[in-house]
Amino acid sequence: MESSTSKKEEIRTRFAPSPTGFLQLGNLRTALFTYLFAKKNNGVFILRIEDTDKERSKPEYEKAILETLKWTGLLWDEGPEADGDYGPYRQSEKLDVYEKYLKQLLNEDKAFYCFCSEEEIETYRQYRLSQGQSAAYSGKCREITLSQAQQKLSKGEKAIIRFKNKIAEPVIFNDLIRGKTEFDPHLIGDFSIARDLRSPLYNFSCVIDDFDMKITHVIRGEDHISNTPKQIMLQKAFAFTSPKYAHLPMILAPDRSKLSKRHGAVSALTYRDEGYLPEALINFLVLLGWHPEDDREIFALKGLIKEFSLERVQKSGAIFNQQRLDWLNGFYLRNLSLENLTGKCLPFLIQSGLIKVSQESVPVQLIPVAIEVPWKEQEYKIVKTKEIINFDYLKKIVSLYQQRLKKLSEIIELVNFFFEEKIIFSIDLLKWKEMTDEEIKECLEVLEKILREVSPENWQKENLENILLPEAEKIRPKVQQADFGVKDRGDRGYLLWPLRVALSGKQFSAGPFEIADVLGKDKTIKRIQQAIKII
Repeated sequence: MESSTSKKEEIRTRFAPSPTGFLQLGNLRTALFTYLFAKKNNGVFILRIEDTDKERSKPEYEKAILETLKWTGLLWDEGPEADGDYGPYRQSEKLDVYEKYLKQLLNEDKAFYCFCSEEEIETYRQYRLSQGQSAAYSGKCREITLSQAQQKLSKGEKAIIRFKNKIAEPVIFNDLIRGKTEFDPHLIGDFSIARDLRSPLYNFSCVIDDFDMKITHVIRGEDHISNTPKQIMLQKAFAFTSPKYAHLPMILAPDRSKLSKRHGAVSALTYRDEGYLPEALINFLVLLGWHPEDDREIFALKGLIKEFSLERVQKSGAIFNQQRLDWLNGFYLRNLSLENLTGKCLPFLIQSGLIKVSQESVPVQLIPVAIEVPWKEQEYKIVKTKEIINFDYLKKIVSLYQQRLKKLSEIIELVNFFFEEKIIFSIDLLKWKEMTDEEIKECLEVLEKILREVSPENWQKENLENILLPEAEKIRPKVQQADFGVKDRGDRGYLLWPLRVALSGKQFSAGPFEIADVLGKDKTIKRIQQAIKII
């Protein structure tokens, strides 16, 4: 497929989103495959903004589209902010061009004005469907001449512009993924191409843009496959050369239904704001519908450029798998340097209100992971205790959870207890197995007594383990002590579980020695005392 492309031909692909909403994962995957194909073939990747829908197109959506592509590293060679020789790259800036081509079709009797009302068209459509026939346009206004139409328009009658479909033979094209694809033009009929001379519709403006920008390959979702024959008809009417087409499989929910918000059909930036790394998201998306020659699952963007091939894109729908995305993101998080990971976690800690930057020059309102700040040079204030901490202290906290994180936003719930002045939890959470309140209190008092004897210079995780583990081995539940068949083996949980809960207030957390090491001697003993008071 790619191998059949002429070596002399410059590959030019385009990603053409409409700024009527945020980019979702399906859109981003289309951009990725288009980008990879262009780069694999030393071609040009173009970003075109299809903003002719005046009511729904918003500047904030275009800004988000550009931001999403930049965040994921899919940088365009031509387009907004990267002008080339074939602009403008916003359709709203090409209305004069579209008007010229629309007038050409009208003057050549290849298009006509349709004055049928929406109600009339819908009634006819439903009638045809009830007869088991095509819902194509009836052709009622097909023979109205251009001069007659202009007279009607001058009287204020409303009309749209339709393509006059004179194609008799099947419309056939070779889809680079699906192979030979054929459509009956009679089932398509005279389709609409513009609301008026200054309001072109998708299929028309798309054809003009692809021609003007010298697009050689169009890669898009299979939901566009029904648009392809219409665009080919228009290309023939203008004597344009058709680009090659490739239609990607849909991304489906686990039950093979249409992807919904519940299954991941949300803005791609939502994944950024939840703490997914762009490397992980790109790696995840490329495996939705494409498979490599081997069983590898980890791919960097640069490596994908070498590996990618449309020949290995599947035809069937790709299943969205949240667990796989989480696993990939966890992999990339585990392989970050601790310094880098801490820097990426910091905006989430700031936004959560746990800490704030003490230097006024650094903005507090941050978009997670979206801006670069010299984190190492800052000091941070724990808001609830007004304690000043530094980057190295944050690194120690984050290090406890690097192996557990699936996404950066999880850091808030995992480490919030480090920034609390007082830990709140129930007595039941302190219990290991069938411990009584008295046993819990005794264990906590033993811990306080032992830890008071540890000098600050010896307050490290390894030393704390060496001191407390032998003590934990000695403690056995009373029922076990009464069992003559049991020898001296204790149950470490009777000492270490209350310690971990007293320090973290959580059922699941890092180990007690790691937490105590980070908290330091004074805070550790203070939290044990607080737990004793609860009992």
